[in-house]
Amino acid sequence: MISSVLPIASALLIFGASEALAFTNSATDNLAVYWGQNSYGATHSSDTANWQQNLSYYCQDDTIDAIPMAFLDVFFGTGGEPSLDLANICNVNDDAVFPGTQLPDCSFLASDIETCQSKGKIVTMSLGGATGSNTFSNDSQASAFAQTIWDLLLGGSSSTRPFGSAVLDGIDLDIEGGSTSYYTTFVSTLRSLMNSGSKTYYITGAPQCPFPDAYLGSIINAEGFDAIYVQFYNNYCGLQNYDDSNDWNFGTWDNWAKNTSPNPNVKVYIGAPASSTAAGSGYVDVATLGSIAQATKANYSSFGGIMLWDASQAYANGRFDEGIKSYLTGGTAAPTSTVSSTSTTTTAPTSTTPTSTSTTPTSATSTTTASTGSCGSVAAWVANVAYTSGDQVLYDGDLWTANQWNYAETPGESGAWDDDGPCASVAAKAGSVKAAAYSMLTTTAFSRTKSTPEPMKVVVPVVQTNVPAKHSRFFKFD
Repeated sequence: MISSVLPIASALLIFGASEALAFTNSATDNLAVYWGQNSYGATHSSDTANWQQNLSYYCQDDTIDAIPMAFLDVFFGTGGEPSLDLANICNVNDDAVFPGTQLPDCSFLASDIETCQSKGKIVTMSLGGATGSNTFSNDSQASAFAQTIWDLLLGGSSSTRPFGSAVLDGIDLDIEGGSTSYYTTFVSTLRSLMNSGSKTYYITGAPQCPFPDAYLGSIINAEGFDAIYVQFYNNYCGLQNYDDSNDWNFGTWDNWAKNTSPNPNVKVYIGAPASSTAAGSGYVDVATLGSIAQATKANYSSFGGIMLWDASQAYANGRFDEGIKSYLTGGTAAPTSTVSSTSTTTTAPTSTTPTSTSTTPTSATSTTTASTGSCGSVAAWVANVAYTSGDQVLYDGDLWTANQWNYAETPGESGAWDDDGPCASVAAKAGSVKAAAYSMLTTTAFSRTKSTPEPMKVVVPVVQTNVPAKHSRFFKFD
């Protein structure tokens, strides 16, 4: 990696701006909102007016306090450099990349980042996401990657800084696959670099609500995080089960924060969908979420605020973010309008360009003819297809029926499937068999830099279930 010195004047300007209206991590009314994946656009392909806007658009008032940008999803890509994807705003297909890499040049976002920081907000980079399955092979590699992140995004210097002179305020870990070996070394090394910096930096994580989290559990037990954005949705312990003490487990996370976390002052956020179309389950209206937030704030000292997925969904849903912020600060205001869940028509894409990230399917009703046995129109199980309760598949010679929504849950290895026996001796269910199909959402949108419409690939969400394996709450543009 070729290094160059970050202009001192620019650095001083950034540091001064980001500290002007200091974000307070110890507060109990903070609102963190993810930005970068255009979640609303993935479920509303024709409503381009409400698609994700540039970052500074979401910093025009005091509602949002922290913005994790999603995602830096490739750690070691072309040329050994990482890559990131910010959907319709900046990606490897629509933007220039640094020579010899697949790291897009998103330096036009520097002013947006600095604008948000000047208004007292922190802007961080979320690592991982739906398709991120990044692993380290040893401590040396993990430590070297911490230095890379420091140089590319934080207080270090490099000629390949994707956001130019902008200095981010920290990183967020959304690790959803692969081995987590040596991640503690990565966090420890990065923390040491942060401690030597000229401003305050933050490290956050986004575990699922089932405790302990399958991927982040050991990492947050070993290293001090500043905040944890717990995903209380797409799981049995989601907000939809708040009234069930057997499922709702914020108290468990509070106990972890006080008795296990290396940082006894770590803050725990309630992660929530910002709209009914932002997640598979767990969405509650702003009044319900507001009441839950106020009760949790009153009973648990680790409570730090609310995390929402994501900015595009919140704005389209009658400024859901503004409504919940009112509750966090003691009010009871609800958003003026809501956007109901709508169905999306899918068509096959005209072309597909392979990328380093995987695609995420949508569920649909179709029939596919099986080639063997007496299972009639039941299709073979496919790893990258989303299935809903009642779907039937063929796998390893048996007929299987889904008992819940699932994705990439292998029959026989996951409790999401019931084994109906060998296909040769079991007839498919009577009537229309509901199989799962998948297709890429395709719509026409205007490129930020082009004057003519061009097709953009839109992929609907991967939804988590209550099994240990975890898939993303996030939507993805490739």
